[in-house]
Amino acid sequence: MGLRIGDLRDMIYEIFEIDSFASKMGDDQNIITLSFSVKTKEPADDLVSFLEKGYDFILDADTTAGEQSDGTFKVFVELERNSEAHEQIAEIVDGIKKLADKDKLKFRYYKDFRSHEATLENLQQFVPSDPDNYGIVANESNMNNFKNFFSKSFVESIDMLDDILTIKKMYADPLHFRFVDIGEKHLILNNITESLNFNDFGEVIYLSKYIGNYNITKYGKKLTLENNGRTLVLERL
Repeated sequence: MGLRIGDLRDMIYEIFEIDSFASKMGDDQNIITLSFSVKTKEPADDLVSFLEKGYDFILDADTTAGEQSDGTFKVFVELERNSEAHEQIAEIVDGIKKLADKDKLKFRYYKDFRSHEATLENLQQFVPSDPDNYGIVANESNMNNFKNFFSKSFVESIDMLDDILTIKKMYADPLHFRFVDIGEKHLILNNITESLNFNDFGEVIYLSKYIGNYNITKYGKKLTLENNGRTLVLERL
């Protein structure tokens, strides 16, 4: 029996990723990859089956064999990067929303900190459908890539699940943060209304030792981290 509306309720996370993983089917500039995070193995397998049977334009759909570092199972989808790709992704999103009983899904492009509602308009704006434009967009996205931002840190793994950033250092408990904002330093600081928090200086020292030298500052409950002209704003959970 096939899946019905609501069968994967509470099983699929709201934010999926586009072009964050390398294609198995061909060159990245010619293939779009989607990655959905699913809570357990069985619904991940069910989602793969649904996608393979329901959309003839999908080149490949597969799931990870085991649990990933963020505690989920990933479902990967590959389709051709062409003029029909945005409408095809929107069609996939519509089907998954029904299965998951969600009003909306969001996507994160190329491991960007920010996510966007998966509307056709946003897909057209942020996802390159022309292979010739793929490299340009990917290079621009590197500035806000959460893996790249922490590339000089001491940590073992960095994961984002929905808007929660998890940083794990070997032999230490993971740290969890809520993403708030990222951008050029002067623009970010102008948007922070909280005052400098000197009372939690011990936490700043601890985070500097855990993460690395990112010029960490605390304003109220918000933490700012600087790297290569970019300032990241987080709230620790």
